[in-house]
Amino acid sequence: MEIKRKWSVILGMAIFFGAGTIAINACVHAPYVLPVAQRTFSPGVCFERDILPIFISKCGNGECHSSPRGASGYTLDNYKDIISKGIVPGNPAASKIWESVAMNTLNVQHMPINRPGLTMAELNMLRAWIAAGAVDSGDCTNNCDSTNFTYSGAILPMIQVNCLGCHSNASATGGSLADYTSIKNAAVTGRLIGDISHTPGYNAMPLGGYRLSDCQVAQVTKWVAAGALQN
Repeated sequence: MEIKRKWSVILGMAIFFGAGTIAINACVHAPYVLPVAQRTFSPGVCFERDILPIFISKCGNGECHSSPRGASGYTLDNYKDIISKGIVPGNPAASKIWESVAMNTLNVQHMPINRPGLTMAELNMLRAWIAAGAVDSGDCTNNCDSTNFTYSGAILPMIQVNCLGCHSNASATGGSLADYTSIKNAAVTGRLIGDISHTPGYNAMPLGGYRLSDCQVAQVTKWVAAGALQN
């Protein structure tokens, strides 16, 4: 009887802990999604001006996640496709795209592959955008100031956000834009202005159909006219 009682206790414990294990394994929570009513643009972050260029330059760049290729099922050159997969509005940590460029804690392959990663400023911008609901805030180019056309204050930041994802070295198609000398050479020959203004006979840049604003084109044009100085 004593043996039977012991086995009964052991069996009961096994059933209890087994059920607990099942309960634990079955307790899978869906990622938090910010309610639609709470989604709004994050002050200072504009999808068209700040977020889309990051995706096009660092992720799309005509070779990986741009139309029509869409490597691994991700097309990242327009809002509709960007938001359709890999983004959980209101929750960066649950967003696979954020995992791949920033956290890398869930065995997600780091992106971009064999290219410069996102800068800290770009990561902060992307995180703020996702956390605020990943909304399409439209064209926010009114923050551009065409009277500011210095190299350090306007031209270099513009190149870093919109161009460097593809043009990071001399072997890149179209050449490098990784330093002042290469940027100046592209500018004084007319190639840079022709490309970003989508002038017929030039390569429309950035790739993916996205076009810099008239204000940004004016900044580059004024910078070149003033001597393309490293100011």
